[in-house]
Amino acid sequence: MSITFFAAFFLVWQYSIVWFGIPRYILTPPSVIVTKGWADIDRLLYYTWITGVEVVLGYAVAVILALPLGLAIAFSSVLRRTIYPFIVCVEMVPKIAFAPLFISWLGFGLLPKVIIVFLVCFFPIVLNAILAFSSLSEELSRFSVSTGAGVWRTFVKVRLPAALPQCFVGFKYAAINATVGAAIAEFIGSDQGLGFYIQIVTGNMRPDLAFAGIFFLTILGLALFGVVTLAERLLIPWHISVRRQSH
Repeated sequence: MSITFFAAFFLVWQYSIVWFGIPRYILTPPSVIVTKGWADIDRLLYYTWITGVEVVLGYAVAVILALPLGLAIAFSSVLRRTIYPFIVCVEMVPKIAFAPLFISWLGFGLLPKVIIVFLVCFFPIVLNAILAFSSLSEELSRFSVSTGAGVWRTFVKVRLPAALPQCFVGFKYAAINATVGAAIAEFIGSDQGLGFYIQIVTGNMRPDLAFAGIFFLTILGLALFGVVTLAERLLIPWHISVRRQSH
């Protein structure tokens, strides 16, 4: 169904330009985008690699730091009263607003883009992790203890499996935002990457190549989202959200 929908979408796009007489400098036909993009495939692949490194590093660091912090806040009333309000306040600030600062401090290299991706991904993950580890019913926890399970066994067998579905909500949301954060950071200040590529070719009045860059950026985002979805299916195949996806 998805393939059919996308095929129909691109066909309508292709022929609506002819039917309505839309100038190509406004909207480029998909066939031209493919042709021109293929002619510039070396640059597109190289810049996709650069943006992909930024996305993967920022996302991975966000997961590594956000999950333990979310777990700690969920189990600590002190952290919930101190760090949690701060996290909520920072989450309200558009993370892209920090991009010019990081670029002015750290230059046009890899690090400021990774930090922006990290910030964009960190807060959805940590907030969902807090909710996930805090939402286990007290009755279920007491039942686990009554069976003789210790704290660690209760966590591994009860709390963690119960928390993973909500955690994956944060993982997916962060995966969607990761490529957006990387591209916008590259728009603001970079000399490589897909965001830089789209900005340059747009300035040169090449919408065909701009659409090609957007296509590769979309593929990159879908790849990350697909990896997260695959991990969800492998780790929580019993959850209703995964079972619905498989039908």
